[in-house]
This record gives sequence, C-alpha cells and structure tokens, in this order.
Amino acid sequence: MGLEVFSQFAKKEKGRIIGKNNTAVIYTRVSSKEQFDNNASLTTQLKYCQEYAIRKELEVLEYFGGTYESAKSDERREFQRMLSYVKRRKNIGYIIVYSYDRFSRTGANGAYISEQLKKQGVAVISATQEIDVTTSAGTFQENLYHMFSHFDNQIRRDKSITGMREKLRRGHWTGAYPFGYTNTNPGKGKIPNFVISEKGRLLKQAFLWKANSNMSHVEIAKRLKEKGLDMHAKRLTDLFRNPFYCGLIVNSLIPGEVIQGKHEALISKEMFLKIHNLLHAGEPPKKYSFDDENLPLKMFVRSSACGTPYTGYIVKKKGLYYYKNRRKGSKENRSANKLHKEFLNLLGRFTIADKKYIEPLTDIIHDTLIDKNQEALEDQKRLAKELGQLKERIATLERRYVVLNEITKSQYNLFMPELKAEQRELEMKLENGGINSSNLKKSVKLALGYACNLPVLWKLGNLETKRAIQYMVFPDGIGYDFKNKAVRTFRVNEIFGAISSFSGNLKEIKNGNFHSICEKSRLVTQGGFEPHPLALKFIDLCLAYV
Repeated sequence: MGLEVFSQFAKKEKGRIIGKNNTAVIYTRVSSKEQFDNNASLTTQLKYCQEYAIRKELEVLEYFGGTYESAKSDERREFQRMLSYVKRRKNIGYIIVYSYDRFSRTGANGAYISEQLKKQGVAVISATQEIDVTTSAGTFQENLYHMFSHFDNQIRRDKSITGMREKLRRGHWTGAYPFGYTNTNPGKGKIPNFVISEKGRLLKQAFLWKANSNMSHVEIAKRLKEKGLDMHAKRLTDLFRNPFYCGLIVNSLIPGEVIQGKHEALISKEMFLKIHNLLHAGEPPKKYSFDDENLPLKMFVRSSACGTPYTGYIVKKKGLYYYKNRRKGSKENRSANKLHKEFLNLLGRFTIADKKYIEPLTDIIHDTLIDKNQEALEDQKRLAKELGQLKERIATLERRYVVLNEITKSQYNLFMPELKAEQRELEMKLENGGINSSNLKKSVKLALGYACNLPVLWKLGNLETKRAIQYMVFPDGIGYDFKNKAVRTFRVNEIFGAISSFSGNLKEIKNGNFHSICEKSRLVTQGGFEPHPLALKFIDLCLAYV
C-alpha cells in the first residue's frame, strides 16, 4: 500500500516559511538633512538594493524611505509605513536594505522587530552583509549587526554629549538659542555668538516691570502686545525663571552646576533674584547662595541612585550641618561631618605616603600617559599642522588684499569668513584634544606634590581651596550611595588615577613582591604574562628610593 493515502494525516505548516515568496520591498534612509540634500548615499543604497534583488531574482513591489530619518528610534514615519505595508500583505517575502544599520540602530528592539517579521514569513536582508537569516547562526549574526549598530550609536552619543558638556562648561550655550537672542555665528561645530535681539529688548522691559512694580503677568503681556510683542502670560513665568537672562547657564547635561556664560546678560543677577523672590512670595524665605564654608560638597555630590545633586541645610538648635538629596520626596539626609570623613577617606586613596616617590612616579606616570594617548597626540600634531597651514593661507589672502591689491574687497569677503570659521573649528578641536604633551610632565609633578597632602589640604583649606581640590581630582563630581553609606566616583583625573594605581603597589615593592605588582598593574599587557616595559621601569626606579 502506498503512503499517498495517509497524506491526509500530515501536519499542516505552522506559521509561514521565511522568504517563501520571491517578492520584496526596498527601504533606504539617511540620518540627516545634509546627507539627504547631497543624495549620494540614498542613490548608492538604492543601486545596491536593486542589483541585489536582480541577482537573487526577487520582484520588488514597493519602495520606502528615500529620505532622512534618524534610526535612534523605531517610531520613524517611513519605517512604520513600510512595516504596516508588509504586515497587511501576505505575499511579501523580504525587506531589502543596504546594511542592517539602515534598518535599525536600536539594538535589541531592532532585533525584536526583525524576529516578529520572520514569524510572518518576512526576512530582513542586507545587500552588503549577506547572511542566511533562515538559520540559527544567520539569525545570531543578524542580531550582532543590530547590537553593534546600537553600540556605535551610543558611542557617538557619548562623544556628542561630552562635547556639549565641555562647551557648556566653557560658557557657550548649545542647542536652540533662548527667546530674545539671535546667534550671529550659526553652524554645526561653530562657537555661538548670542546677541540681544529687538524682541530681547522688549523682554528686558518686561523684567523691569516685574522687578520694579511687581506687575501681574497678564498686565505685562498686555503692555508687550501694545509694543508689538505678542506673548502669553504663562510663558513669562518660564522666562522669568531662566537664569540665562542674567548671564548664567544651567543645563540638565551638567546637573548641579551653574556656569558663567559668555553671552551678554539681559538683566543683572540682583534683578533676577529679586524677581525670583517675588515669584515665591508667601513661600519660606530662601538664601540664594551656593557658598557655605560648612558645606563644600554641596552640589558636588550626586545621588548614585537618581543622579540628583545634594544640597545642604543647618539644624539651628543643634548647630549641625546636613546634606540632603534635593529630589522631591527624597529622605536621603547625611550628616556633613560623616560625609566629610567618607570623602577624606576617598581622597586618601589618591595620596602618596612619602615624597621620595615623587621623582620616580613623575617619570613613570608621564611615560604611561604618553603611551596611552599616542593616537590623541598624533591627532593633535596633525591638527596643529593643519592650523599652521590655514593661518598661512589667511595671511596670504590678507597680504593679497591689503598690501598687493591683487583681489577686490568682495573677493576678500567671499573667502575670509569661511577660512576664519575653519580656523575656529580647528582651534576648538585642539583645545578639546585632551592631553597636552608640552606641559604634561610639569602637571604630573604638580599633581604628585598635591597628592602627598590631599586630605590635609582639603581639611585645612577654605571653601575655594576645597572646591579646587574636589574638581581637580574628580572633574564630574562624585556619587553617594545612601543605602550603603558609600562614596562613588564617576570619573577620576587620569593623573590621580595613575597615582592611586601605583601607590597601591609601593608596599608590594618594599616586600619584594614584584610578580604581584606586574599582575595588578594597569601597565601589564592584556596577555598577562610579560610586564609592560614601563612597569619594569617603575619597579627599577622605585627600588632605588626604597
């Protein structure tokens, strides 16, 4: 008897087979408007995707994307339109993209969307990263592409945020300029130049009305409208609370910090505080000062749980000072004396016990930092060379215009602004380049000198000295784990980080445990067998001083 008769008992297919239909859609995208205007990337993507479809004998039914959409989120308009199209139709077998980072850069979420599509029989395939997505190994490889795309996005974000933080700390606002100002030097990477606009001068009048007459916001808005500035009364409240207008910068990227801005202030700091007091009339009076000799860690310490800065207060009856997490509803209160002791213990980890180690440590830490930052130093050399060449071009252009009269004023004005903008950009890159080899050894020796007495210097110093030491060793402040009553570090000055690493090995040197040092030292190679030459040099130099 043949088996054909039993075919009626065969199990039916569960779900849909991946790529069963030889039909596809193509999705292309770029990340920014600049790339879109250039169009080169989109053209290249489409060309590769179409060639891939022809090579695999796939019928392309529809095209999506063809515009700029950031892949940081999967809530993209064209992306969602494509997903909706594919899900509604049962005859789509593939989504063709140029590379997997064009599909998504959200990591796990992108991998999840791809997996859900496979359950519907739709495979996401790359024209330039060809893998077999129907196998476990291929799926794993595809997920890796998604994760690496997300990781790359995070690295870019971290670099961008670091740059923005440094810009803010130098007193330059980032992002859209506040109401009442105009940026006369716009452009990506350029240093902004904010000047007060005509609307800003009218807004200044609003500040004066509020400060001098405590006029209602409705009345102020009415008077502004009569002068040609139409503004809702509720918006005035937000503007009156923004310290940008008295020349200061606050931003969520630098929590707990108040920076003196480079921009022109619309009003004085005294007027801003006066208005602030008027806005809080009826509330308990507040002292608007960050300076308190008894609370040097105020705003320097942040909660390690939520990132909120700690402020401080005094219990007058007992004459005791406390730090407090300023987050609403928080019950994190810590005695100033106890937190200061914990901070002094932390500083002790970056202290050199004996001055005789300064000389050998200066050499080894200097060489270590140079060794670790070779790439950055090469970049600085390259940028310095480019800057020198650019300055020569600027000088030549000025000479041709001023001295030789070879070019007209219009020609000079055509080229000079572009060259000057390029010069400012290179100077900014050099300024943010990190390590400065010319002054590095001197800086290391100075830091080591401080490191001999850090806790003592901090304990005996005035408020300014304390804060200088705090930010010198911990540029981003410190965290406090209230639950475990422990101080945490976010980032340590690289020189002091090296001091901590080496100082911990001095006891090992005295005891002759060189092998232990080599294993612990950050200078040991990744293989863990042969100590780095700098580590050997450190041991030799220190032995001479033991």
